[in-house]
Amino acid sequence: MSYLGRVELKSSEIRRVNVTGSTSATHTLTWTPPSEQSLIITINGIKQQNNYTISGVTLTLDTALIATDAMEVVGILDIGEAVTPPDDSISTVKIQDDAVTADKLANSINTEITANTAKVTNATHTGDVTGATALTIAADAVDIAMLSATGVASATTFLRGDNAWATAGSKPVCTAYMTGNQSFSKNVRAKVDFDGVSFDTQSWYDTTNQRYTPQEAGYYWCQAFLVKQGGETQVNSVFTCIYKNGSNVQCNYYYDDWPWYTMQMAFEVSMPVYCNGSTDYVEVHFEWGANGTLGLYSGGSHGQGSKFHIFKMD
Repeated sequence: MSYLGRVELKSSEIRRVNVTGSTSATHTLTWTPPSEQSLIITINGIKQQNNYTISGVTLTLDTALIATDAMEVVGILDIGEAVTPPDDSISTVKIQDDAVTADKLANSINTEITANTAKVTNATHTGDVTGATALTIAADAVDIAMLSATGVASATTFLRGDNAWATAGSKPVCTAYMTGNQSFSKNVRAKVDFDGVSFDTQSWYDTTNQRYTPQEAGYYWCQAFLVKQGGETQVNSVFTCIYKNGSNVQCNYYYDDWPWYTMQMAFEVSMPVYCNGSTDYVEVHFEWGANGTLGLYSGGSHGQGSKFHIFKMD
């Protein structure tokens, strides 16, 4: 019972262990007694005294038990003495807020927290935002430089659904021309030297290789006007051709026995060509049959003569 200066012992300060069927002198308790005097030990109902020792949780009897002995160990813990809680007995509500500091966490956990600190603030995070839960990207945190779009971003371009920058309000259009006259030997088909560009909305025309390589898949209208120089001998056959990837896809054939000589004439070829938007390219080729050499006219001081037009149809 309790009295002045002493409170009544509660059940939480009393521990008990029953041992039966043991033939050992050493036994493990479920708590750490503060001293031998805090224990009441009975064997077969007889209280034991000064015939055992305590070391941590280990109780050692002076004489081992026999299988028929029944031992009871009762421990009394003084109020204010440390009590070791049973396993899995501490709940969340028993821990004060902010009571667990980094010093009480395993080093591996501290390392993982440090490695992921950059994800707390999007403005300082330089890697991919990943994790089991979604992170909110701050306003204005993703700029144009962070996009993987192709093409060039500018005030006149927009980002299409295929992640490419395209000119707003227009489709790819190009006109190429010859910067100088070009001569062709009889019965030899050769590429027309369109080595100048009047305009090219996407900068896809290659003046070095004289070819157009569109980077958008679709159908392109290809049309060439070739102007013959004057002063040649009689010409009786002309082939004006559009080539795709080095192979003929369309050829217009002109035949006439009229001696053209100094006459300037124009030959035309046109057709839609499908390009895959990555590697397909188109060119213009020319061939004639006659004596001597025939040339194509660039226009000289009179402006552009022979031209190659391309625009996207769809």
